[in-house]
Amino acid sequence: MNISPLPTIMLEPLVRAALLEDLGRAGDLTTDAVVPKDLWATTVLSARQPGVVAGLDLSTLAFRLIDQNVDIKVHRADGSEVAPGDVIAEVSGPARAILTAERTALNFLCHLSGIATATASIVNAIRGHKAKIACTRKTTPGLRAVEKYAVRAGGGANHRFGLDDAILIKDNHIAIAGGIRPAIEHARSSVGHLVKIEVEVDTLAQLEEALALAPDAVLLDNMSIDELRQAVGMVAGRAITEASGRITSVTAPAIAATGVDLISIGWLTHSAPILDIGLDYQDS
Repeated sequence: MNISPLPTIMLEPLVRAALLEDLGRAGDLTTDAVVPKDLWATTVLSARQPGVVAGLDLSTLAFRLIDQNVDIKVHRADGSEVAPGDVIAEVSGPARAILTAERTALNFLCHLSGIATATASIVNAIRGHKAKIACTRKTTPGLRAVEKYAVRAGGGANHRFGLDDAILIKDNHIAIAGGIRPAIEHARSSVGHLVKIEVEVDTLAQLEEALALAPDAVLLDNMSIDELRQAVGMVAGRAITEASGRITSVTAPAIAATGVDLISIGWLTHSAPILDIGLDYQDS
């Protein structure tokens, strides 16, 4: 899969902060005490379970911010499927730098590859249907851009990146605004013509009320399969339909079969298990 990389200027502050957190006030005491200063080493980043790779740019930065002389040869690019034992990248250079950056590099790579792998599992589960799998704003604070990148690496799509790129009127907005109509009307009167408006509905009656006000998208929250099918029929292409609510690879196929356009899943970014990847020393 060909994925556009994120600019280094976006990634470097994240990696620097992670390295500084790990280095603390005195640096890598263990490595500096045990490993000779001038020793060079060759290591490989290897998959220990099947999955999809994401986060190599952050891993590369982790090594090179410690020492520019570290060389990384990528064997499996982001978006690639890997099997246990596959070499993802070869990392060679000053041994101290490699060992000092190892944990930070793996933290990013394992976490983001886990997100990509979880996304790919859902994407594969609904293959043959038109629905796209989308993430949400339920991301780790500070890591939203890279976690959403990992979703794309797994074949998914991104929902809003923040509160400022679209209007999503949810149940509490509706309650506090006094109903669906005033909420949508106030929203439409306060934003420009390029800002899309989506409204969350829990029932078919709410959906009917919302459709009369022509939103761009409707979020069908925690509806049954039968309700989703009816909702798609009611919308009839007049708005984008998005299903949400505790969706897994087991439940996703039936949801996709209702004809919804999007299936949004929060746990892809906040709870996906890591992909087990290790850094292994190559003894010459």
